[in-house]
Amino acid sequence: MPAVPPLSLLESLTEPLQGRLEALRAWIGGQERVVVAYSGGVDSTLVAAIAAEQLGDRAEAVTAVSPALAPHLLQEARDQARWLGVRHREITTAELDDPAYRSNPEDRCYACKRELHRQLAPIAAAAGGARVLDGVNRDDLGDHRPGIQAAREHGVLSPLADLQIDKAAVRQLSRALGLPWWDKPAQPCLASRFPYGEPISRPRLERVAAAEQWLRQQGFVSLRVRSQGETARVELGGDDLNRLLRQFGQEAAGAHRGADRPEDHHPSVRQELVQRFLALGFTAVALDLEGLVSGKLNRNLQDSARTEAAGPAGAAG
Repeated sequence: MPAVPPLSLLESLTEPLQGRLEALRAWIGGQERVVVAYSGGVDSTLVAAIAAEQLGDRAEAVTAVSPALAPHLLQEARDQARWLGVRHREITTAELDDPAYRSNPEDRCYACKRELHRQLAPIAAAAGGARVLDGVNRDDLGDHRPGIQAAREHGVLSPLADLQIDKAAVRQLSRALGLPWWDKPAQPCLASRFPYGEPISRPRLERVAAAEQWLRQQGFVSLRVRSQGETARVELGGDDLNRLLRQFGQEAAGAHRGADRPEDHHPSVRQELVQRFLALGFTAVALDLEGLVSGKLNRNLQDSARTEAAGPAGAAG
């Protein structure tokens, strides 16, 4: 019997989505025991939610803790697991000890997931031969995700991808089931803030985490702080970017008036941002006017692939 009450639909679903939900329930419910690689993101949390509903104590969610996981995301994972009533375990992973990760090559995620699943395998075995599930969805299969290969090599199953459930469907299903985090922004690990080839270290990860946390404390929601050398490049989602640009504009207008009011003597938003980031150890701060684009650092990979496909300049094709 399930250890938690079945999740009730709070909103109606289209017939195709209803069918995918029932297929997901049947798929997971057909397993004897499962261990969910659970980051707290909307994808793995939906898998963990259905696993808890269908299997009760025969399901366990496991979160990998390392400097690449922002502290607030770890706390969110804990809170969500408690809300769901799923058994939750935290393990410490040591991907930073692996030069194949630390040097930040293009397949860095492979080394990361290899370390994760190396640790999950004995946990699953000790649970009576549980199957390891992840939150990979259909959209992920078309992206640069070397970690998927590491998962496959360890026999990890991806129910969302297998059932053709994409990111939009994950959010719709989560919302209909009443999961409060259904619209949670995608937040990949902190290592994704560094261009490929730039070494990753604990201090650099912690610096990015502190910079992003400061921005959240200012009320920004959708954001990345890209670390390029010693420069911080701030990416903000559309609404957040427009808000910051308006504040910059107001400051510029105030500067034309002159500092004739007491409040004009306080540091501006721009000054506070720069001062805070410099105090963290960055030597320069830039604002990306394009805004937040998930996977932006993969563009270089795509450009290289196109160049290789085109062949030498002037070649017939």
